[in-house]
Amino acid sequence: MTAAFSLSGIAKRYPHFALQDISLQLPEGQIMGLVGVNGAGKTTLLRLLTGLAAPDAGEVQVLGHRLPEEQVAAKRDIGFASEDMRLYRSQTLRWHMTLVQRIFPAWDETYADELLRRFDLRAEQAVGGFSHGQRVKALLLLCLARRPRLLLLDEPTTGLDPVARIEVLEALSDVLRDEQRSVLFSSHNTHDVEQLADTITFLHNGRLVDSADKESFLDRWRRVVCQGTAPADLQQWPELASVRNSGSLVEIKARHWNEQLPDRLASLGLQVQRVDSMALEDIFVTAVRSGAVA
Repeated sequence: MTAAFSLSGIAKRYPHFALQDISLQLPEGQIMGLVGVNGAGKTTLLRLLTGLAAPDAGEVQVLGHRLPEEQVAAKRDIGFASEDMRLYRSQTLRWHMTLVQRIFPAWDETYADELLRRFDLRAEQAVGGFSHGQRVKALLLLCLARRPRLLLLDEPTTGLDPVARIEVLEALSDVLRDEQRSVLFSSHNTHDVEQLADTITFLHNGRLVDSADKESFLDRWRRVVCQGTAPADLQQWPELASVRNSGSLVEIKARHWNEQLPDRLASLGLQVQRVDSMALEDIFVTAVRSGAVA
């Protein structure tokens, strides 16, 4: 399968932060959610993919172009939107649409009008009168109507009130399902990622913690509650991310669940009481705290 982007052995160093040994790729037509706390390296990774930063080591390929050397060719098919991008408050959305259309010949006016309806935006209104949620939708419209093959979104729902966040997520869910478009969006909100993404990638302190398609990712993590006391060396089992004794119970979080695990635990005198699936937020916190790398 062709990759929308490919990162190979990437390192990017700053005085107080570094991306380290990042190898990652996104198949064409897929949506990847990039999850990490603030300062994890999400924005730095996006800057590398847009050619705004050059790696200190490794190779960046985007839509078949090596960056930053071939960024001019790549940027024709890259759309980028960030919640901290600013529009001209005194100008209308229509003015912004015309400006982008002049810069990018691939602008699809019919699709832009469709997005106006979907996002419930008024093109003749000055953007200074937009709510924060409307401004986010306007940025998405300006990005999407160019019909980019790769869409990069940096924290698209940050700062939105609950109603606006749901509206933006619903709008994104409607328009992102396009086999010709690949999407990478960063977020520290695991609920957004779980709702939209096909593939989930965790970053922490500049390192890649885990990356896999959503279904297999969620399927392999389990919370196991046992009766008994865990031996000290149980934490060393490679398929377990955390082990915690709590009175007569043991809570185990397995990062590679398998059907043989209950029998293996029973051989240690631990009787499995229940096995639960884990929400993405719990998985993320556990993976970060334990350094559980797939």
